[in-house]
Amino acid sequence: MRVAAEVVMVAGAVIAVLAGIGLLRFSTPFARIQAAGKASPVALLLMSVGAAPLLGWRGFAYLAIAAGAMIVTLPIVAHLLLRAVHRTDRIDHLAMDDLAADEEGETHLGSL
Repeated sequence: MRVAAEVVMVAGAVIAVLAGIGLLRFSTPFARIQAAGKASPVALLLMSVGAAPLLGWRGFAYLAIAAGAMIVTLPIVAHLLLRAVHRTDRIDHLAMDDLAADEEGETHLGSL
């Protein structure tokens, strides 16, 4: 059981390292936040699943609360952070900018 828990924790650590590399390698803030926002919860969940058998029930409860809080709050935080970046930076790499049209008061339904 211990070996399986350690393997799962190493997998979570590898995903966290890959997310860190993505933060350094990607060129736009949108791609960077995407890398961190998608990989962080997966890495935390894997690390929590791996550590839970080693920590017992009390440790499992703490990890479950932390993982649940991250899964609930991370999409909201990422959305607000990307919206702030969109409002403050010049965005030249977007082919179509629906948010700018919405903020200017235009109605853009896109392609339905």
